[in-house]
Amino acid sequence: MGRFLLILALLLLLGSLLFSLLERLGLPPLPGDIVIRRKYFTVYIPVTTAIIIIIGVTLLFQWF
Repeated sequence: MGRFLLILALLLLLGSLLFSLLERLGLPPLPGDIVIRRKYFTVYIPVTTAIIIIIGVTLLFQWF
């Protein structure tokens, strides 16, 4: 169980780094992604991106 949680935490960390990297590269969020920008913070909720990633991972696991 501990190994699974460690892997899950690392995947979440890599995902958040990927999202921040894509934003810095200037790629716009997909339609359906929620971005809230205020003076002191920005909240990014990647709804559409998460759905696409879930579909891709599901197809990958079905293939293997």
